[in-house]
Amino acid sequence: MKISIFFALVLLIGAIPAFAADLDVYELFREYDHLNGTKAGVYNTWDRLHTAACLQGLANRQEPRIYYIHLDSGQYLPKGSIDLYWLDKMTAPGSFLHGTHRIFHDSLDELLVKYRSCYKGLAVYDGNVAATSNAATTAAGAEDLIAVRWDPDPDSWYTHLTRDLKIPVKRWLVNRDGSSMFTGKGIIPGTKRESTGSAKCDVYIWAKEKYLDKGKCSKKILGYYIDFYYAQKASPDAKWLRNATLVNLDYMVANKGFVVDLNIWEDETPVDDRGQKPGTDLETFKEVLRSAYTQAGGEFIQVSGFVPWGHKYVTYGNSGGTHEGVASEWRHAELLSNFNCCKDADAIDFSDMTNASVFSKAPMKKEYRQQKPGLEELRSRGLIDENGKVKECVYVSTYVGDYDAAAWLYSRMPEIWENPSRGKVELGWAFNPNLAQRFAFGFDYFRRTAAPGDTFVAGDSGAGYVTPGSLQEPRKFSGLPDGKDAWERHCRYWFDKFDISVEGFILNGFAPALDDDLRDLYTRIAPDGIAGQMNLEHDGVYKGVPYINLQADVYRPVEDAVNHARYMGYTLPEFYMFRNILWTPESQITFQKTMKENVDADVVFLEPYGFFALMKYFYESGQEKRYDPFNYHNLTLIDGSDIGGKSDWRDLFGGAFAEVEKGMLLFEDGKPEGYVHSLTFESREPLEIKRVNLILQKDHTGASRMTNKAVLLGKLNEEDPWETIYEEELTEDDFYPEYYSRYNLDKPVRARIFRLELTQSPAGEDGVTRAPRAVELTIN
Repeated sequence: MKISIFFALVLLIGAIPAFAADLDVYELFREYDHLNGTKAGVYNTWDRLHTAACLQGLANRQEPRIYYIHLDSGQYLPKGSIDLYWLDKMTAPGSFLHGTHRIFHDSLDELLVKYRSCYKGLAVYDGNVAATSNAATTAAGAEDLIAVRWDPDPDSWYTHLTRDLKIPVKRWLVNRDGSSMFTGKGIIPGTKRESTGSAKCDVYIWAKEKYLDKGKCSKKILGYYIDFYYAQKASPDAKWLRNATLVNLDYMVANKGFVVDLNIWEDETPVDDRGQKPGTDLETFKEVLRSAYTQAGGEFIQVSGFVPWGHKYVTYGNSGGTHEGVASEWRHAELLSNFNCCKDADAIDFSDMTNASVFSKAPMKKEYRQQKPGLEELRSRGLIDENGKVKECVYVSTYVGDYDAAAWLYSRMPEIWENPSRGKVELGWAFNPNLAQRFAFGFDYFRRTAAPGDTFVAGDSGAGYVTPGSLQEPRKFSGLPDGKDAWERHCRYWFDKFDISVEGFILNGFAPALDDDLRDLYTRIAPDGIAGQMNLEHDGVYKGVPYINLQADVYRPVEDAVNHARYMGYTLPEFYMFRNILWTPESQITFQKTMKENVDADVVFLEPYGFFALMKYFYESGQEKRYDPFNYHNLTLIDGSDIGGKSDWRDLFGGAFAEVEKGMLLFEDGKPEGYVHSLTFESREPLEIKRVNLILQKDHTGASRMTNKAVLLGKLNEEDPWETIYEEELTEDDFYPEYYSRYNLDKPVRARIFRLELTQSPAGEDGVTRAPRAVELTIN
């Protein structure tokens, strides 16, 4: 009888939700009603959202208690459909919040009163020193406070909290009369440090000494989010503030994350602090990262956030920087990697994420297994014949990205994952596995609902966005010991948990080329295949592991499929991997169908595990491809004086040897408009040319790296005159951002010596002339 009662109790307890039976729900989009079309309304709304994020983080620290309805899946309309979607999933039968009772509230005041025991008071910051808003967020997490901007106006949010709700101020980051505490002069308040000369940087030195150095912050989590400067520049409409990543701070507060926003370049002053000595932001950032490294004992730290490209530190719009967006992204990743930090890349203007303090509490299995196609399945599909030969086809796989930010998974997957065409096409989803730290429920849901054709690989560059070359000594920005062992431990944990053995995209940016130890590391954590910048040939097998360099990014399912089809199908079997970003399964199907219709050979699309298994089998079997006369193995360079210092001529002909931007050729920058860049080379034997395939690529903004004219000359012997094989004048309209030429000659031309000429285009938007970028040149 006692045993029966015991089991009945176990069953009863098992039916009770793992967390609180009540969930307080508030429609956070109501706060945009306070904008009123005025700057004061912007500040008031910012203040309220900041309070909401801090309160939620503190209330949800132990279990989910507060849930906000905020984001919409359309054009940032205030309907909250994304948050309703996830709430419905989490409370469905079998999910971790099933059985919870939703209690809807009419105001933030109701929540502030109900959860008064969760916070001790206010951290008040200085609207005239924007960085204090981030310091207040850090203080909120470390000292259980609510961050708010000082504003003595009778109608301000600060006045409401202190006067009406009678919440005491426990931490001042502004003098009590409203004058600035941090001035960039003398001794930094609360420390023994001389001022950096920048009030902004002094704030972060204060916060570092007060919280980070003393171990009062998380050892695993940092935030890189824009400060109050965003509100200072924001227009009074909901779209602006809905893009501020302000609501992302609940996770930082819940986990006591240190939050920072500093420039990453040493040769400029930031737009929000023109008076500082160039590089002061960077030096302060390095101090913060070194302290975090010390607190973490050298283990890997996850940094949520991204360069605020639309507002600071880059050349875009009024951001005030002197470096382009992609260059700044890469520098940011390189800097973080130097200190054993990886990015969870919430890009401002795209990556608001509400309720992470709820999603992160979802229980996950110890491990998630997945089905990976092997050789027997490939044989059953006729891709390996009865003689053991790989069928002569064009084999294509897709890097299904870019899921290197938990915020993108949260906001975009309701549309993409629930697309009715998912399951009708094989896809390898590149979800960086470490994002489960912040979006645990999403990862569990994706694995539970995966279709038979869904497999999962790691995104850039493993269990978090790093530039791997920055993990090896000498480490440019930190001088710290080698970080490869820590990276391998970090990746192995997440790869093992999610049964991942393919690395979908090694992205190395400006970092030094991978050494042999780093390549070997990736073969251990991703033994079934590696894509990206391995500093090796286009594809092959390295120490038993198949690898490939990504062929190109594709943006348009039809046009780009047609363009890339032009050079495929002549050296069979061929292997290609393309990268697309946030495509729906319907777009994937369109891309595949279009490419199959436009390649003069059979095209087979495979998810990454089957793709790499077939590639490895092909190379290890000794089977050879058809002869490719324009592969760099069969060419000799005669003259390449105009090649950029970090580029390599062989990358134009199938190689991957450049230090940056592998798989393409960059000529030398700084030449005047009209200058003719050239490359002269010789083939192993005379060739009969019927068609020229040329791919050029400019930068994504302006005319940078465009070319005005492309010419290919040829001759049989050194003493012969040059004959024009192909010639075309180009305008910016021809680039999107790539230009594809598939030029059919009127009659065949025989040649053995060739000269490619590309004419320098005008300077870009910043007045700098950047040399042409040639992606691929083939003939047939």
